[in-house]
Amino acid sequence: MSSVAVKALAAIVAGATSVAAHGHVTGINVAGTWYEGYDPTSFPYMSNPPTVVGWTASDTDNGFVAPDAYASGDIICHKSATNAKGYATAKAGDTIEVYWNTWPDSHKGPVIDYLAKCAGDDCTTADKTALEFFKIDAVGLASASADTWGSDQLISNNNSWVLQIPSTLASGNYVLRHEIIALHSAENSDGAQNYPQCFNLAITGTGDLQPSGTLGEALYKESDAGILVNIYNSLTSYDIPGPTQIAAGTNLAQSAVPITASASAVTSKPDSKPSLDHTWYLILTIKRSLWSYRGSCRNLVSCSDHPDWSGRCLWCSGPNIFRCGRDWLSCRLPDKLSFCVSI
Repeated sequence: MSSVAVKALAAIVAGATSVAAHGHVTGINVAGTWYEGYDPTSFPYMSNPPTVVGWTASDTDNGFVAPDAYASGDIICHKSATNAKGYATAKAGDTIEVYWNTWPDSHKGPVIDYLAKCAGDDCTTADKTALEFFKIDAVGLASASADTWGSDQLISNNNSWVLQIPSTLASGNYVLRHEIIALHSAENSDGAQNYPQCFNLAITGTGDLQPSGTLGEALYKESDAGILVNIYNSLTSYDIPGPTQIAAGTNLAQSAVPITASASAVTSKPDSKPSLDHTWYLILTIKRSLWSYRGSCRNLVSCSDHPDWSGRCLWCSGPNIFRCGRDWLSCRLPDKLSFCVSI
């Protein structure tokens, strides 16, 4: 029997195996702090399940989302998913390890991570169909010669995946969408299997990166080259499905992140502004051709009353690091000069 035939037979056996062999994420480790995830095999049967950082979902059989559901809400955070009611706290640049309870080695495919900023900075009530996801890491066919996929690296890392929040990401509350796409039956139409898992993150930092994103229901198409593909054809390359990974994204070498603490999900809406070590006094000078204006803002409370700012608050997070407006956009405009001094 040829090697291709053996692999194909293995795929048939894998497909006949109960979906109980599939997995789910049990929790995430944010820079050394463990947060519990949603357990779809036990929480639905509890009268008072714990509040966790993982979104709820109805995949009680650890099942998957098929390509024929790509245009439905199920592809976003799994079947009938609803918002997590708590957050894990993180900083831009932090490393996060995502722990699966198990993953079958026959279910080869890419591992992909996305982030989406929540409207109004409230991920507990955000409309999932309005979330716009940008890709921060993705590993598909890592080694064609060794037939090593992202899923193989995850298994080798004790069924866990390590990713990094972009260090320049703007502060805010985000949904992390982590996903494995199993391709063992993807040579058939509607044969790929998506396993998306979502988590709420409250991210702080001094960056201003706000990438554009893609709606969850538009991430994939059934005909995508990375979705309808025969992985038993001795591939030399593989097109990872979904939007292009952002330039600030990083594919980390997989390794364990030591857990040094555990924490419960933060249930109050976290403040997405970074904590400050000092009080800063902001002097804003707006220069125009015929006049100038000087205003000040103290303790992140007072607001410049100049009409150009429409009552927006100004604040500093350190020397020469400044933000403006409700959306914390950078103030680096050519006709505005700003600086911060400590008091």
